[in-house]
Amino acid sequence: MNIEKKYFGKTEQGIVVQLFTLINENGMSVKITNYGATLVGIFVPDINGKYEDVVLGYDKLDGYFTNTPYFGGTIGRNSNRIENAEFNLNGKKYRLDQNDGVNNNHGGFSGYNKRVWDSEIIQSELAIRFTLFSPNGDQGFPGDLNVSVKFTLTNDNSIKIEYEAKGDQDTIVNLTNHSYFNLSGHPEKYGIENHKVWINATYYTPVINQAMIPSGIVESVKGTPMDFRISKKVGTDIEDGFVQLKYGKGYDHNWVLDKEKNRIEKVAELLDEITKRKMDVYTNMPGIQVYSGNYLDGKIIGKNNIAYEKRSGICFETQYFPDAIHHDNFPSSILKAAETYRSTTLYKFSIQK
Repeated sequence: MNIEKKYFGKTEQGIVVQLFTLINENGMSVKITNYGATLVGIFVPDINGKYEDVVLGYDKLDGYFTNTPYFGGTIGRNSNRIENAEFNLNGKKYRLDQNDGVNNNHGGFSGYNKRVWDSEIIQSELAIRFTLFSPNGDQGFPGDLNVSVKFTLTNDNSIKIEYEAKGDQDTIVNLTNHSYFNLSGHPEKYGIENHKVWINATYYTPVINQAMIPSGIVESVKGTPMDFRISKKVGTDIEDGFVQLKYGKGYDHNWVLDKEKNRIEKVAELLDEITKRKMDVYTNMPGIQVYSGNYLDGKIIGKNNIAYEKRSGICFETQYFPDAIHHDNFPSSILKAAETYRSTTLYKFSIQK
């Protein structure tokens, strides 16, 4: 068990950025940078013991300065979309960045994934805690907010991500990680259409149109391509004529998880049948946004000079539902003053026997 720290580069403002490598007793390793509290690499073995990186990203820091797909980033103050980039809270209207058409997505133009976080190595736990101060009015949101994200690499090959936030005013908080997984380790050869997915969800939140804003209705997955209650390949129905898949050019939707409120439970599973690598997703959050990399188009050059084509990776973003602030029937994303936001996500890796 070890944590290594090395220089990763400088921001355009000259701030030094570090890259941390966590290595557990099995030889699994995780690379994380304090720029955006970003997961840069996850190295896990296949059925033959070969270690490969199973997340998309960049070899150098400067790739993360733009990073329009949000590879590996910690997303905040609010992950996912807010309709018309505005909301009312306690009788006051707040306006946000319109960075996704007329809507707000993943916090705006200056998301938490583009900030340099303070870092603390916790060697005894094989963990790193990143902290960030987000002042009142940041991104348009009310209240000073202190945020922390703790990454722990366990000896059962899990990456545990624990989020905490506390503010001095009522505000919105909805944090997540935006890693793109490809368990083949070869996104240039194998997209994620042949990866098998299981999601523990009987319902999902359909969207109105291509802007991907939920209608507010919760619908059953039964009889639709959105049903992953029995594991199936991502590509099985992804080109189906189902209108929701047309809107997102594939999967880019929120599933309503079948789980006990606030309890950490297994909610999803990803399997590559070639390498036999498997990833189980655990969370205490009520929803999970699964995005199948539909807008990757080969123009982004990632690690090892690989052009990331459409569906090179898939995201499992645990969170409150999209646009929750505008739907009273959704679990609330409002964090009350002096209360503490806490959420946990685990990505657990293993070999399918």
